[in-house]
Amino acid sequence: MAHLLVTGGAGFIGSNFVHHALERTDHTVTVLDKLTYAGNPASLAGLPADRFELATGDICDRGLVDALVSRADAVVHFAAESHNDNSLNDPEPFVRTNLVGTFSLLEAVRAHDVRYHHISTDEVYGDLELDDPERFTPERPYNPSSPYSSSKAGSDLLVRAWVRSFGVRATISNCSNNYGPRQHVEKFIPRQITNIIDGIRPKLYGTGLNVRDWIHVDDHNAAVLRILEAGRIGQTYLIGADGELDNRTVIEKILVAMGRDAGDYEHVNDRPGHDMRYAIDATRLRAELGWEPVYRDFDAGLTATIDWYRANEDWWRPQKAAVEASCAARGQ
Repeated sequence: MAHLLVTGGAGFIGSNFVHHALERTDHTVTVLDKLTYAGNPASLAGLPADRFELATGDICDRGLVDALVSRADAVVHFAAESHNDNSLNDPEPFVRTNLVGTFSLLEAVRAHDVRYHHISTDEVYGDLELDDPERFTPERPYNPSSPYSSSKAGSDLLVRAWVRSFGVRATISNCSNNYGPRQHVEKFIPRQITNIIDGIRPKLYGTGLNVRDWIHVDDHNAAVLRILEAGRIGQTYLIGADGELDNRTVIEKILVAMGRDAGDYEHVNDRPGHDMRYAIDATRLRAELGWEPVYRDFDAGLTATIDWYRANEDWWRPQKAAVEASCAARGQ
């Protein structure tokens, strides 16, 4: 049994990781979350009180972070500002949380010799051409496109430096686009699902030919837990489930699964600097650690996700009006 400190554990991927870890291990978990708009305490409802606690605070608070890390056997760092559009409107929170916050955690795990796993994104690698047969590998040079991905790339480099310079026991994972329950309605898939529930036509950036490599959040978190248990210190693992689909196909699948015509959506202005294609080569993760995705069928995972949003309107409804107002102001 171990005591895990999970930063950003009230967010989408982090909260699902907490559920996953408590259901599948004997670990205890402390979540540290600032509870910004993206952190929702309702995502942690019903967890066992004898194995779980929530600490509200900022990962940039060095004193708080040090106190929490001193009690932990391992830190899993999910906390991040992660919305590309928001990073284009105001980059400062992304620099503060993703860079300064990561520095704060690294100094704490360095001081207390605590195992650290760093959650990152495939967006640090930039993008690929649509007709390029290549996929991202851990050796690919970083080429971020937005303030968000740049700040995540910088945080990855901090982790690598602290491993090499100070012997911090850390691993990194870069994952492709997640989907599943408890994802904020500002994100692509839940926004379309909740729009359809509300009788609003879904909206597609540009032509919708941009390709993303989709993975169910439970598969991502199973990989993170496996890396935490058996990953090589200093190593970077890419997490992907061979789920490449363009955005137009995804929106059409959502419409059909919800009983609507596949073409019943609107085109809106494309996002500045919109990356064309992401694709993950997860060979190292599979070969070294034996991980394999459970949700190999995207349609089945998507149907389960739609069912969750239909059944949990009380979870997402408080977020919806503000998201749509913000998107409308940007013509999206």
